[in-house]
Amino acid sequence: MITRANWTREQLLVAFALYCRMPFGKISSRHPDIIRVAAAIGRTPAALSMKMGNLASLDPAITSTGRSGLRAASANDRAMWDEMTSDWERFAVECEQALLATEAMPEPTVEPVIPDYDDLPIGEDRVVRATTRIGQRFFRAAVMSAYNEQCCVTGLAVPTLLQASHIVPWQHDSANRTNPRNGLLLSVLHHKAFDVGLFTIRDDMTVHVSREHTAVGGEFFTSAIGSYDGRPIQLPEKFAPHRDFLAYHREYIFQG
Repeated sequence: MITRANWTREQLLVAFALYCRMPFGKISSRHPDIIRVAAAIGRTPAALSMKMGNLASLDPAITSTGRSGLRAASANDRAMWDEMTSDWERFAVECEQALLATEAMPEPTVEPVIPDYDDLPIGEDRVVRATTRIGQRFFRAAVMSAYNEQCCVTGLAVPTLLQASHIVPWQHDSANRTNPRNGLLLSVLHHKAFDVGLFTIRDDMTVHVSREHTAVGGEFFTSAIGSYDGRPIQLPEKFAPHRDFLAYHREYIFQG
């Protein structure tokens, strides 16, 4: 039954989850995912798409480009936005669980890359595996959406060949494992190269390739990775990579 009552927390969690996984330009009451999810939570597609537009008005990545979203964000919307950005780990899992509970979204065709559980901090209970998988599904969906399903270095747009990469490694920062601002969307090859420090991203959002490896990497390395040195990455529509995370990668991961 469709209701005009105030939005419940569960309904807001679903709206946040859908906002994080859907490109801004695709938010519409006619979008099939919005139609299905709206029916599942007892809201109209128009109401759900408007709620997502209101969330966009709280997103600095949207408003900084001159776009505004809608302007009717409620106090609850603002409170939940603050909750999300102050505790990504917990909020991401809550959002994903709320969305999964609607049974309105198809199962992902590509599972997220789950870090090796041997990398869990000492003393962390292994029962977190299920929670970790849920959180990383959220992370992949949010990063895929932010970059419009294209590798930010090469422009590759084949979802099965794309992975959501952590800028600060998963095991080094438990608070930002599910924060999409700690993510880049990269091809499988470039994900691995980034993880081992063969290239990094400068503050001006250009690629910086390791000179040490350029000299010995061979023709394929030059073509696949070295040729992108100095080129700007494709900037995301939302959840821009945080400069502090990029600085960490340059300092501790990059093999300059």
